[in-house]
Amino acid sequence: MRINGWGRYPTIEANLLQPATLSAARDNLTGLASLIPRGMGRSYGDSALAEQIVGTRQLRHLRSFNENSGQLDCDAGISLGELLDVFVPRGWFIPVTPGTKLVSIGGAIASDVHGKNHHLHGCFSECVDSIELLLADGSPIRCSRSEHPELFHATCGGMGLTGLIVGARLRLRRIESTHIEQTTYKAANLEEVVALFDTHSAATYSVAWIDCLASGKALGRSLLMLGEHARDGELSLAPKPTLSIPLDMPSILLNRYSVQAFNELYYQRIRQAESQQRVGYESFFYPLDGIQQWNRLYGKRGFLQYQFVIPKTVGLEGLRAILQRIAASRRGSFLAVLKAFGAANNNLLSFPAEGYTLALDFKYEAGLLELLSELDAMVLAYGGRLYLSKDARMSEATFKHSYPNWTQFQETRARYGALHKFASLQSRRLGLD
Repeated sequence: MRINGWGRYPTIEANLLQPATLSAARDNLTGLASLIPRGMGRSYGDSALAEQIVGTRQLRHLRSFNENSGQLDCDAGISLGELLDVFVPRGWFIPVTPGTKLVSIGGAIASDVHGKNHHLHGCFSECVDSIELLLADGSPIRCSRSEHPELFHATCGGMGLTGLIVGARLRLRRIESTHIEQTTYKAANLEEVVALFDTHSAATYSVAWIDCLASGKALGRSLLMLGEHARDGELSLAPKPTLSIPLDMPSILLNRYSVQAFNELYYQRIRQAESQQRVGYESFFYPLDGIQQWNRLYGKRGFLQYQFVIPKTVGLEGLRAILQRIAASRRGSFLAVLKAFGAANNNLLSFPAEGYTLALDFKYEAGLLELLSELDAMVLAYGGRLYLSKDARMSEATFKHSYPNWTQFQETRARYGALHKFASLQSRRLGLD
């Protein structure tokens, strides 16, 4: 079958297996020479693509939940959205969530996803107490910070290359409402938004939409959204979205003129320098989940998301230089998100490090790969790196330069028999075969 990641680039022919039981999953592992696990297919590039793919979506049972501590045992194929549907009405929430709830627990662990609160609460792995894996020979193993810790730190952020994640023990957090108290600040340029991030570093959630086509004195003009869980209100779920993109949009519709027009309208819709409103958690955390198949907006050739982090010490200088290059290229993205990261964790291939991260979507077209290679060089020059879950074309040299723990990662994989058994298009491209 034809299969791809969320960016729809690249697309390959692959055999996708969907075992319904742990026994069937073990049979798949022992019966295949090489494979890659796959959850909901929301990684953007080729990290969950291979000739043989073992999916986990039929492994999505809730095993146990402690109402006093919030400790949850569940299968790895269940999605964040499915967990929220069950536990939000009971007053529980996921402590760290990415910008989509359409991610499996296994995928969240394998990507060590981050959210709008990384500066305070770190990555998804911070709320993971233990992981249940099937190794290359099909044997089960549980790993945690105290039990097989080297495997735990390789698996969190390890892009499915250490084994098939089939279960996890998590800790949820209590909430009193499904609403978020949101404060929006209008920043005239990059300097203002960076200063606002620093001023409001105690806010639980913070994220900025940034106009990546603005230039001159308006370079980096932004809307910074801060959020706190409301202390009062209902615990009811909002209706499911019905809006969907029914077909691939003509690629020509997404150009610098249409993006400039969108960015101008989006920025100017906020009139005040500071404004407050109460919003539902869905719109605050998952705005794009309200539009099904939104990746079709980029046309049938798909798009590439480019996300990097650079250290805080050079953050303003680096962001300015990179935004100037993007603006000059006129390949703007109307989905451009800036966040502040806290300290890095101990996971070998986890992406975040203390500094600033910018994520942008570019439709796939002639000349884009050359531009992204230029941006790679700039990111490396500022001591940064790219996010593996968004990557579809990073070079082996770029990866190994910016992820110095890759040798320890390979040693751990070898120790547990994962080398060559678990492999993706991405891992082969990056020299992790």
